[in-house]
Amino acid sequence: MKLKPRAYVIDDDPAVIGALASLISVIGFDVETFTSAEAFLEAYEAGGPACLVLDLRLPGMSGLELQKELAKRGSRLPIVFITGHGEENAAAEARKLGAVGFLEKPFQTQELFDNIQKAVAIDDENA
Repeated sequence: MKLKPRAYVIDDDPAVIGALASLISVIGFDVETFTSAEAFLEAYEAGGPACLVLDLRLPGMSGLELQKELAKRGSRLPIVFITGHGEENAAAEARKLGAVGFLEKPFQTQELFDNIQKAVAIDDENA
């Protein structure tokens, strides 16, 4: 039996978290939400097809810092970044470090779905 895919969503804005969780659940994913990178690191356990939908700017540890920390820990969890700030340097660095996607708010729902599906497919292949 195949496990239901999971999306972890990290954003410091509760309204964004709620909207993303509702959207992502529509495509059949389990969704876990966090308001900080630190909270995610405390709770995260690898397993099953999954991806991380990650805000670039967070209080405390930033999205890029979390991406680097996960890599340091040997995690291959695919990441789709979202940001309200068009930051070309950050986008380039995130992609260089292996991010699957980098979406600027506001983004199209289908663009989010496509990036999440791609990320989970990559995670499934790496399992």
